[in-house]
Amino acid sequence: MASLSDVGLRSERGPILLAIMVATCLVAMTATIVATAVPSIVDDLGGYESFPWIFSIFVLAQAVLTPVHAKLADQLGRKPVLLWGIGVFLLASLLCGFAWNMPSLIVFRALQGVGAGAIMPMTVTMLGDIYSVEERARVQGYVASMWGIASVVGPTVGGVFSELGIWRWIFFLNVPLCLLAAWLLVRNYRETVEKRDSRIDWGGAVLLTAALTLLMLGILQGGVAWAWMSTVSIGVFAGGFVLLGVFVLVERRAPEPVIPLWIFTRPVVAWTALLNLVMGGVMIGYTAYVPTYLEGSLGVSPLVAGLALATMTIGWPVAAALSGRVYLRRGFSFAITCGTVCVAVAGVAIAFLSGWPSPWVVGGLLLVTGFGLGFVAAPSLVRVQSSVEWAERGVASGTVMFSRAIGQSLVAAGLGAIANGIVLSRGGDAQDVDTVIASSGAVFWAAAVCGVAMVVIAVLTPSDRKRRARPRAVED
Repeated sequence: MASLSDVGLRSERGPILLAIMVATCLVAMTATIVATAVPSIVDDLGGYESFPWIFSIFVLAQAVLTPVHAKLADQLGRKPVLLWGIGVFLLASLLCGFAWNMPSLIVFRALQGVGAGAIMPMTVTMLGDIYSVEERARVQGYVASMWGIASVVGPTVGGVFSELGIWRWIFFLNVPLCLLAAWLLVRNYRETVEKRDSRIDWGGAVLLTAALTLLMLGILQGGVAWAWMSTVSIGVFAGGFVLLGVFVLVERRAPEPVIPLWIFTRPVVAWTALLNLVMGGVMIGYTAYVPTYLEGSLGVSPLVAGLALATMTIGWPVAAALSGRVYLRRGFSFAITCGTVCVAVAGVAIAFLSGWPSPWVVGGLLLVTGFGLGFVAAPSLVRVQSSVEWAERGVASGTVMFSRAIGQSLVAAGLGAIANGIVLSRGGDAQDVDTVIASSGAVFWAAAVCGVAMVVIAVLTPSDRKRRARPRAVED
């Protein structure tokens, strides 16, 4: 672990913080920049029915490998793991830029997810290593601002590159950022590694990845590559569920499991994890399909579609900043329920009005959606941290974030199956305006159902007025 003395003078932390912010920006922008370029990518590479994999496989690889990289950091140190992640991300970005068809792009996006799975846990951990508790709140604000900036810049840049017919540069853009982050890290970050006796649950990670991949394969290809009730479809789903069962058995006996199953015996954690799983699906549904919907139905430019999507990411940080005042006065349940109601109402409105596409209407409703998501994300995480003992907060927080990522993967696959089914039922022309409106409308109704489900889960979650764990005193 690196301490302030390991890093050197306090002034040296500035370049390290910059490296962390740049690395964070890589992952944050990659999550949104691809969305507005999807129509251009499909026009160039083909494979409309497979494009949901671009999102699902990236998030899946990132989610499953995050705990693995966290354990490696305890054994090898933060610096080599973060450099590894940046290197993998750089290589994968180059390969994505040179992708020759949709399957190759999907494989390279999975490799990008591997890199992201190393970058994100290391940036958070390194901040804790080199900044005191008092300083951390301010510094975390700087890093969090990168998500807000990247969420606006990403769709905009993706739209511009798509308009110019150079969508491949959305991946090449990562190369100088990776080199800058690596250079700052190598030049300024020094650490003394304390060897720890920790084991990596490789078996659990492999089983979980294989199981979720099979389930996503069955959802996305069912009704497209094979009939839903065919032998292949049944076999794929059965294989996925069997591997999930084996994963549970392995995790029960693993010394340091990828997902400690005991955490789900805590009602607040379990219900909040479920809430975040569904919320992840809502997020990816709009991120993946709003640009395609606006571009395909109205013929608007990718830039306009990107700006409409960006309103969701503007509402999020504003609401997150306000949510603290609300839950301190009225409680976590009140704040979270208000947020889910906003998501549900806006979702139903988007679905109902999908037959009359308008970037202004969609942008306005996504602003409300983002506001609702901001009122759910931050309070739900703080509530979980407040409901467990100090020593359990890390794994509880990680479980919630992991659930959100898995929700993005699986729900993206489900929404892709819905869209593909509509396209095929209307003759298979994914470029037809009526088909775009119909398939997007079906996706938006599914997202609206997820929004309503969020309200139900928020209401059913045990009250936060029960006794909360007393926070452990801060130690120097």
